[in-house]
Amino acid sequence: MTRRTQAALAAAIAATLTLGLGACAKDKDKDDSADSSVATSTKGPGADSGTIIGGTPVKGGTLTVLTNQDFAHLDPARNWVVPHMDFGTRLLYRTLTTFKAEPGPAGSEIVPDLATDLGKSSDGGKVWTFTLKDGLKYEDGTPIKAADVKYNVERSFSPDLTGGPDYAIQYLAGGENYKGPLNGEHLASIETPDDKTIVFHLKRPVAEFSYTVTLPTFSPVPQSREKGTQYDSQVFSSGPYKIETYDRGKQLVLVRNTNWDAATDPVRKAYPDKIVVTQGLKGGQADDRIIASSGVDASAIEMPWMQHESVSKVLPKPDVKARMAAERTGCTDMLYLNTAKAPFDDPKVREAMMWAVDREAQVTAFGGPAMADVATSYLPPSLTGGAKADPLKIPATGDPAKAKDLLKAAGKSDLKVSLTVSLGDKTRAEAIQQSLAKSGVQVTVNTVDASAFADTVGDTKNAPDLVINGWCPDYPSGATFLPFLFDGRTIKEKGNQGNYSQFRDQATMDRMDQIAAMTDINEANKAWQQLDEDLLKKAPAIPLMWQRRPLLTGTNVAGAFGNSGYAGMIDMAVVGLKDPAKSQG
Repeated sequence: MTRRTQAALAAAIAATLTLGLGACAKDKDKDDSADSSVATSTKGPGADSGTIIGGTPVKGGTLTVLTNQDFAHLDPARNWVVPHMDFGTRLLYRTLTTFKAEPGPAGSEIVPDLATDLGKSSDGGKVWTFTLKDGLKYEDGTPIKAADVKYNVERSFSPDLTGGPDYAIQYLAGGENYKGPLNGEHLASIETPDDKTIVFHLKRPVAEFSYTVTLPTFSPVPQSREKGTQYDSQVFSSGPYKIETYDRGKQLVLVRNTNWDAATDPVRKAYPDKIVVTQGLKGGQADDRIIASSGVDASAIEMPWMQHESVSKVLPKPDVKARMAAERTGCTDMLYLNTAKAPFDDPKVREAMMWAVDREAQVTAFGGPAMADVATSYLPPSLTGGAKADPLKIPATGDPAKAKDLLKAAGKSDLKVSLTVSLGDKTRAEAIQQSLAKSGVQVTVNTVDASAFADTVGDTKNAPDLVINGWCPDYPSGATFLPFLFDGRTIKEKGNQGNYSQFRDQATMDRMDQIAAMTDINEANKAWQQLDEDLLKKAPAIPLMWQRRPLLTGTNVAGAFGNSGYAGMIDMAVVGLKDPAKSQG
């Protein structure tokens, strides 16, 4: 998904804050009596430590979530924003499979959720069959049926229920002209021969379909509970919590779903009795409240990010730093070059730009290595087996002299281009401007309010020369990354997203189709990594940095860590409190 859905951090902070989070051990000190999914650790988490904040939670109490925004969507057919997917799929609804609730790389691994296993494929990977577990119930005690999963997948096709993951639309056979079930029509490519069995017939083989069904689209919604666009506020729970009250933009209160059976759900621990989401906070209010950890805020976490201005209040204080998670998001920020017009229709000019950009300055402008790492490929390490791919070996600070030579050879020694960024990325844009000036490229920076940014850069006829944005995988597969960025068939005249470079290359598209048809996941992963290297040489965009997600927790919070399966969000499945008696609300 596009990084704009991640509510990106903004602006620069002083160079003194680029020292990182300090050295922390990667080994976890385990308490044999604790749940294996929430091992204790007496050491505070580092930027990439995989450790857990606060030890093992105690059941009970009220967990508070502080945020500056309302949920974009809680309707599982429309939920495609990482913080909100973490919240929805861990607390309110279950999916056929889900991510492990573990810190570090294990958080990107999947396990069965509603299903008994990870699905069985047939017909060369074009048919996938899942069987539901026994004892699954909704909040009112009625049984969860396979037909309910089918119904929610069908809802994702509805033109009135926009904004959600579109993998079902991409993958399911016969879905090209389907408009959802609201008019009474159903999709023949999803079969439910009985209440426990659901069969998906795909247009082509999808080797990683077990991962696809971790998305909220593949959670159950009974047709009798259909509320159209109003379902956002009236989600019918299949998870460990249910909605008690929801005052949009102000407060959401969850209480226990007493019909959720932990015996069917080894992932979600559901430690708190109640979860209160306080919305609409301004600026760094959430950070300041959790740093102070007074009263109710001692039992609070935040969503979706810590503000960049708060880093100076956190890193110098070991006790506060120990309550900060900053795991990699798995997202790659890029400088997109508009290849649909001069000068970036010339591969030689694009190659020069790859050497001209100072990526280290981008990390500094974003807050330093505590907040981000220099990117050396399009695919993030989460999609390259944890290794940092660096096929081009370009210095992190760039090479202006080489860039000048390449531009001279291309006959473009005096370039003047425009760069459009969201208002919050102005400082990063200025860093691009300064680094390109060293190679003789003059950049005019245009800033756009975040609310209008997507429409502005998504207008392909009037798109700028350069754009800063990024992409985040929906699950650990190159199939959720490179095609969205560089497949020319995804380009839209209006509302274009992902392929901001407007890159159309037949050889690339042909290779994407070949990889998509592979039935062996390992073979496909290797092929995506090779395609990543090939694309870097064609330079439709410049990888800038891999973000981290800084998040603070209160002094009474336990079991908190950034889950790699949810782009570094604190895993809501296992977070809780040290002492429930000290919580309020």
